[in-house]
Amino acid sequence: MPKKIFIVYGHHNTKKSFNASIRDTFIDEAKKSGHEIDLINLHDEKLISFYDGSEPDAQILDYRKRLEKSDILFMISPCYNLRATAILENWIDIVLAPKWFFSFKKIVGNWGYPIAGAMKGRQAIMSMSYGGNWFSIQTWFQNIPFRRIKAGVLKLGGLKTNYIRFYEVLPGMTEEKFKRHMDRVRKLVRKL
Repeated sequence: MPKKIFIVYGHHNTKKSFNASIRDTFIDEAKKSGHEIDLINLHDEKLISFYDGSEPDAQILDYRKRLEKSDILFMISPCYNLRATAILENWIDIVLAPKWFFSFKKIVGNWGYPIAGAMKGRQAIMSMSYGGNWFSIQTWFQNIPFRRIKAGVLKLGGLKTNYIRFYEVLPGMTEEKFKRHMDRVRKLVRKL
């Protein structure tokens, strides 16, 4: 069954980069399967201010409306300093925020538990690309980005989360390795 997929692209190079290839390959394969795409290239959008305590503006409310119409949230970013890019991290902090995305049910004092909000039960996919090889990245510290985003954000909103990770994404990547990475993207789409 066709899905509505909301893609948030968080790399500064929106034209020619490994992450742009992930985005474009995903979109091409998704359209072949009849899926509908709603794409945000964050560096092409009006910049979102950092959270200052004010209510969400029209831009944030628009993102949320579009997310509410989607079945899948797909975020794409390289890993910088054990995090997604700052522009994507800020988008997550501002758009996927309480009380729209989740709230807390108080039990006693400061104790409570999260209640999923508007995106409950939907799917999220996080694409992270790394410069190093698998062995050097697979340490507890290098797993922080996906664990933090999955457990610290997406789980609070009640999303079912998948990750797709790419290693050895360097300027000298072989054509064979690049093709294998893009085949993984196509397989991901076919499983939706």
